[in-house]
Amino acid sequence: MAQFTYSRLSHLLRLSVNKASVLRTGTEIKHGPAGCLQFIRCQRSMDSKALQERQKQQMAKGLPKQKPITGVKQVIVVASGKGGVGKSTTAVNLALGLMANDPSKSVGLLDADVYGPSIPKLMNLKGNPELSDNNLMIPLTNYGIPCMSMGFLVEDVAPIVWRGLMVMSAIEKLLRQVDWGSLDYLVVDMPPGTGDVQLSISQNIPVAGAVIVSTPQDIALLDARRGAEMFKKVHVPVLGLVQNMSVFQCPNCNHQTHIFGSDGARQLADNLGVRFLGDIPLHLNIREMSDRGTPVVVSSPDSPEAEAYKKVASVVVQRLEEVSSS
Repeated sequence: MAQFTYSRLSHLLRLSVNKASVLRTGTEIKHGPAGCLQFIRCQRSMDSKALQERQKQQMAKGLPKQKPITGVKQVIVVASGKGGVGKSTTAVNLALGLMANDPSKSVGLLDADVYGPSIPKLMNLKGNPELSDNNLMIPLTNYGIPCMSMGFLVEDVAPIVWRGLMVMSAIEKLLRQVDWGSLDYLVVDMPPGTGDVQLSISQNIPVAGAVIVSTPQDIALLDARRGAEMFKKVHVPVLGLVQNMSVFQCPNCNHQTHIFGSDGARQLADNLGVRFLGDIPLHLNIREMSDRGTPVVVSSPDSPEAEAYKKVASVVVQRLEEVSSS
């Protein structure tokens, strides 16, 4: 039965080949079974491309149109593939570093980690936001940085037990129903992973670029790669990788130890073809100041740790200029 079907198909295709021996691709078709297979493969290839194009068009129709946040010039998202790599601490000190490098710039901070908001603790902020005359939430401000977080809307120890739709609704409110005023940069502390929140933010607002934070450890780098690839798929420029907790220096003897490995994020940046933004050391001062709600960039502005964050902030601005001009 298979041979009969094949021979009938071959005969039909041979008739069409006799009328036109050259396909659209310009490839000459041979007669006989080999020519039949060649025609089938070419036809399948063209059908597959047409299907992919139709799917792409349908998906584009279903995506929400990006709408800028009122008053915000550029949005920078700080992300990581997994938790526990110091992403929130990096986001806070990056925002403060941007303003420290250029005091004329206004910077805001949005905590998009609905389930585990860290910005209230890191920025030493408590209380509920007030409402403006337009019924928009007014961010809480410290160290010159206006901040908004789900942590301002719930009790400190209250668990947020929400399904995905409720989380998306909360993110929409944090994006659209906040009176940010006029900001040059809005730094967004993203939740770990590559889930609904990342997609929602990437598809709803124009994001100037993404900063990926990772430790040099192999297991963290695997997830960091996934995070970078996700942003590429949703057409968000990856500004580069920050290597956090890169080295520990003993305060007594100054001996340096690479607890989580060395240069892993730098190598990953090279492999991905993105910029390496800089190293942040594993330092007691960073942890202590973060726990006290006095980030190291403002509490110890002249320390090597603060300089490391400000250097990263400087490179981020350079990358934003490169992306905008390309």
